[in-house]
Amino acid sequence: MGEISLDLSGKVALVTGGSRGLGKAIAMAMAIKGADVVICGRKQENLDGAVEDFSQAGLSVMTQVANVGKSDQVTDLFQAIEKRFGKLDILVNNVGMNILTPAVAEAEESLWDKTMETNLKGTYLTSSRAVSLMKKTGGGKIINISSIAARRAARGMGIYCVAKAGVEMLTRVLAVELAKDHINVNAVAPSVVKTRFSQPFWSNEDLLNEIVKTIPMGRIAETDDVVGTVLFLASSLSDFITGEVITVDGGSMA
Repeated sequence: MGEISLDLSGKVALVTGGSRGLGKAIAMAMAIKGADVVICGRKQENLDGAVEDFSQAGLSVMTQVANVGKSDQVTDLFQAIEKRFGKLDILVNNVGMNILTPAVAEAEESLWDKTMETNLKGTYLTSSRAVSLMKKTGGGKIINISSIAARRAARGMGIYCVAKAGVEMLTRVLAVELAKDHINVNAVAPSVVKTRFSQPFWSNEDLLNEIVKTIPMGRIAETDDVVGTVLFLASSLSDFITGEVITVDGGSMA
C-alpha cells in the first residue's frame, strides 16, 4: 500500500478558468499542497491579477491565455505545459458558463453553441490533450466541475443543465476508457457556490432565499466546501475511485 496523503508535492496540475472564483481557490489550494500549478483563462488581465494574488500568498503559478473551447488554443496550452514541466498529473476542468437563458425551445442557436462549447466541448478537448501527457508518467487524475443542475432541470438554466449532464456522462465514459492507463476521472457537482460566476443568483435576496429553502443545511456553498472535495480527488486518497460524481450541496439532492 502506497502512502496515503493530501500532499501534492512533485505533481503538475492544470486548473482551467483558474484566474478567479472557484478555479483560483482550487489552484491556490493545490499550490499550498505542493503542486506546480498552471492556470488558464481567456483574459490576460485576469491571469495577471491571479499571479499577484499567488505572489502575495508566497506561491508561484504558470499562466496561459486560452479559450478551452478552441482546439488550437488548447493545443498551444498543452505544448507550453509539456515544454515547462514535461508532464501533467492533475487536470481540473473548472471552466464553465452559466447565464440566465430563455427556454431551450426559444433560445438562439448561437447561445446553445456557446454554452456547449464552454462547458462540454472544452472539457472534452482539455481531457483528450491531457491523456497523452498523463500516460507518459503512468497515470493521473482528471476532475470535472459539474453541477446539481446536471440532474435537476431548472428554469432559465436549461442549456446549462444539458451541458453539465453531458459533462457527467463524459466523466463516466472517460473513467471506463482510461482505467487501464491508471487515469482516474471523477466529477464534483456543487449547488450554488458563492462566487462572481453565480452572482446573478445569490445577489438577488428573494432568489437567494428561494434557493436556500431547498438546502437542508440552510446556506449556499462557499468555495472551501468544494475545494476540499477536489483536493481529495486529486490526491492518493482517491486512487480506487473513478467514474464518480460527488455532490456538494448541503443535502439539497438528498
